[in-house]
Amino acid sequence: MTGKADPPDPSVQAALDALPDHLRPTLLALRDLILETVADLPRTHPLLETLKWGQPSYLPQRPRVGSTIRLGATKDGSHAALFFHCQTSIISDFRAGPGADADLGYDGNRAILLDPARDLPRDLLRLPIRHALTYHLKRTGKGADS
Repeated sequence: MTGKADPPDPSVQAALDALPDHLRPTLLALRDLILETVADLPRTHPLLETLKWGQPSYLPQRPRVGSTIRLGATKDGSHAALFFHCQTSIISDFRAGPGADADLGYDGNRAILLDPARDLPRDLLRLPIRHALTYHLKRTGKGADS
């Protein structure tokens, strides 16, 4: 997968189909946003769409490029969640920078919580998605866009 919306693997499609009805549009829009974002990041190709912990998950296939992003819901099912590896600085960097003034919810360093009744802040969310998909490149100084 290189950024276009290829049909997902059957197990991933089953997980997408099983998303709660009220969260499905938001979570599918997040999937599209991940695919759009990766299209602008050549070092992240190809992108792997798989299941981790039963959730649709996205990461570069090549090792030491990026960190996994997962799509899910809060435990109470009220919000869509964009999960990141909790031992990275992805969410803390986002919260300290462009996400500081955003009207978003957070679950510590592991998830950005999104109200399905509100418009998705696509441009803002591209930032932590991009950060995750290039996480190891930035840490090693290899650059995200080369």
